[in-house]
Amino acid sequence: MNIEKAEIIALQALAFLARDETLLGQFLTTSGLTLEDLKKSCDNDEILGGILDALLKEDGPLLAFCKSASLSPTTLMEARQAMPGGLVCFAD
Repeated sequence: MNIEKAEIIALQALAFLARDETLLGQFLTTSGLTLEDLKKSCDNDEILGGILDALLKEDGPLLAFCKSASLSPTTLMEARQAMPGGLVCFAD
């Protein structure tokens, strides 16, 4: 997956988080960002990667986002791998 597509998916994930006060609050608490910081940094690939990380941590939010965006969890993992700090996994 290329970085542009990964960024689009991450921005969709940000919109998903923004619609859920609980998830957004958890992300802000975990990341140490304020809402104002997040607004100013929504074009930062490292922040976008962190948003994908937050969704990938828990099955409930992950599956809810994937359903709302018509994406598979695998696609979300591929997007995360394309972003800065993403890990590349190799199959045996």
